[in-house]
Amino acid sequence: MIDEFLARDLSAVEEAVREAAAVEIMPRFRQLADHEVDQKSGPHDLVTVADRRAEEHLTVALTKLLPGSAVVGEEAVHADPTVYEALRADAPVWIVDPVDGTRQFVAGDPNFCTLVALAVRGEILASWTFAPALDELATAVRGQGAHVNGARIQSGSPEPGADLRIAIAHPLYTSEEDKRRLARLDVPGVAARPCGSAGLEYLKVARGEIDGLAFTWPSAWDHAAGLLLVAEAGGAQTTVDGVPFRVDRDNALPFAVGRDEATAARVRDLLRGA
Repeated sequence: MIDEFLARDLSAVEEAVREAAAVEIMPRFRQLADHEVDQKSGPHDLVTVADRRAEEHLTVALTKLLPGSAVVGEEAVHADPTVYEALRADAPVWIVDPVDGTRQFVAGDPNFCTLVALAVRGEILASWTFAPALDELATAVRGQGAHVNGARIQSGSPEPGADLRIAIAHPLYTSEEDKRRLARLDVPGVAARPCGSAGLEYLKVARGEIDGLAFTWPSAWDHAAGLLLVAEAGGAQTTVDGVPFRVDRDNALPFAVGRDEATAARVRDLLRGA
């Protein structure tokens, strides 16, 4: 069933993603009223009416396209954490972050995106990263490569001898222990900076615009789409215990992403303190 869906209906998913952005997100970009922005866990963890409405829109559209599928969305899990368990079940799962980079969205910064991935038993089969304010759609299908606006992209490898350009988990969202671990990247030969929208940082790795990532949190909606995009562009990822990050299990953190296997391994080893 899934193979048939992937062969037949990917364009319908793209249409659903674009429609959710056109109807629920972009009309509110730079138009949000104060009462349309709320805090979740704290002042930097924001949610807007656009996040909620876009996730509701996508939940209806995606489950209609693939009957019997479930949705694990950021806002649904915030309301009911048991929703996350669908990632460990047998039914196909849509993993949705309706507005990745809500902080940027609220600030009027165009560097935000909608993330959708389709997974079965933890295997990510297809993904969509749509930055509506930038008019960029990145897609990936397992075994079929990565594309931006229809053009194939490849991550390549870092330039020999150049500093590795690494985006790391933003300090606003990290614990003191996380900060200590990420500080291991503060070494000669590595140029680290705080990440913005996780989805757009993954896209930069897939394009070879930066060399790697280091993340300290496991939320599937932030990582699923980007992990497949990077993999299909030729990149790699690994947790600090040396196995790949998966959305259907607990993972050793932090985990590293790189334009190629050697870069991912180097970042992982630095995070380990090796």
